[in-house]
Amino acid sequence: MNSKNTLSITVAYLLMIIIWSTTPLAIKWSSYGVDFITGVGARMLIGSLLAMSICLSWYKKLPLTKGAIRVYIASSLSIYGSMMLVYFGAQYISSGLVSVIFGMAPIFTSWFAIHFFATEKFSLGKFLGAIFGVAGLAYIFKEQLNLSEQAPIGIASVLLAVIIHSVSAIWVKQINVKLPALTVTTGGLAFSLPLFMLTFWWFAAPLPSDIPTRTLWSMIYLGVMGSVVGFVSYYYVLTKLTASTVALATLITPVTALLLGNLFNQETITTHIWVGTALILGGLIIHQCKDIRYFQLKKSKVREQ
Repeated sequence: MNSKNTLSITVAYLLMIIIWSTTPLAIKWSSYGVDFITGVGARMLIGSLLAMSICLSWYKKLPLTKGAIRVYIASSLSIYGSMMLVYFGAQYISSGLVSVIFGMAPIFTSWFAIHFFATEKFSLGKFLGAIFGVAGLAYIFKEQLNLSEQAPIGIASVLLAVIIHSVSAIWVKQINVKLPALTVTTGGLAFSLPLFMLTFWWFAAPLPSDIPTRTLWSMIYLGVMGSVVGFVSYYYVLTKLTASTVALATLITPVTALLLGNLFNQETITTHIWVGTALILGGLIIHQCKDIRYFQLKKSKVREQ
């Protein structure tokens, strides 16, 4: 890998982290004064139109081969299913907590890769990391259950979104069709947009006469940065790195999202949330390490020598 490619991957990865850190708060703001379906629908409409315009200007066409269509379907699974659930769940929990729960993505991604796609091997480190992650999530869930009857609904919804997102990531990798990141994003948005529009038509509440300015700007930010720049960055690094490595960005974004929510949205960060977050992030670190038994055996061999 030459220095130019390394730089482009680094820039895309940093953009992904920044956007993922700010997206949960923007999701909260984009639903103020409007139905959450309106918020996510407006975002995807803006994102789809922008992505299609750029894609057609750059590549002149959107590939519609059999393999390309499979990739679009796989990516649209995450775009529609995951995003709809995140917007629904964000009504009941803080923006920072949304990001913390998404920190479980590497664990679910690896689990699906091992058990359904056989693209990774099971290790003691992955097992222990998963235990820590689940323990942290359970710790937060218990505290939120005591604070609010609706918070568990939000946690469960976002957790299901993480599962769908992880399945989609592994599916895209498994299809293994070489497409530019912009093409994958455009195709995924195009295939998912009709679902968003139908959902808006059938289930969204009537539009208010006056939509707050912050809500409108949040929709625009999410449509441009979240749905186009963020997705392009994500699918670009996904084609260059393993799905689990890409998901490592969630080691950083939970903490930054918690701080942003507290600073700009006055969201309370309880001790339970910090402890649960620490357990999840600790689990992720262990989960991404090589098999602990490997290091133990290597260390014993060194001692023998």
